[in-house]
Amino acid sequence: MRRTQQRRAAVWALYQSDLLSRPLEETLPRDTPPFTRALGRLVCEHRPELDELIREHATGWSLERIAPLERSILRVGLAEMLRGDELPGDQAIPPEGAIDEAVETAKRFCGAEAPAFVNGILGAVLRERELRPT
Repeated sequence: MRRTQQRRAAVWALYQSDLLSRPLEETLPRDTPPFTRALGRLVCEHRPELDELIREHATGWSLERIAPLERSILRVGLAEMLRGDELPGDQAIPPEGAIDEAVETAKRFCGAEAPAFVNGILGAVLRERELRPT
């Protein structure tokens, strides 16, 4: 299974987990690839931090007002951008790649305005992090 498909599988499992208020492990199929499972767990482990970043950068939107699928796409994108080095092995992609994957997922599965919304939030976080002194 291609990495893009695995990311989308993580988005769908997280979406179902969010929508049904069930643990991630209950929404992942038994034969879930390791990357998908690790990415989903990464999002769950850092969800408060990811959600706070979404709140800060989604000007005029509360987290609850963002569609659940778009929230899941944003969480996955942010997790890969900011914590991709925590994925097992050599599985991290550059932040720009994570943004591109998230935008393409939004184009495929969300409304017409979602890709720009996702791109705007993820891009703002990237710019903020790149400009922040280390």
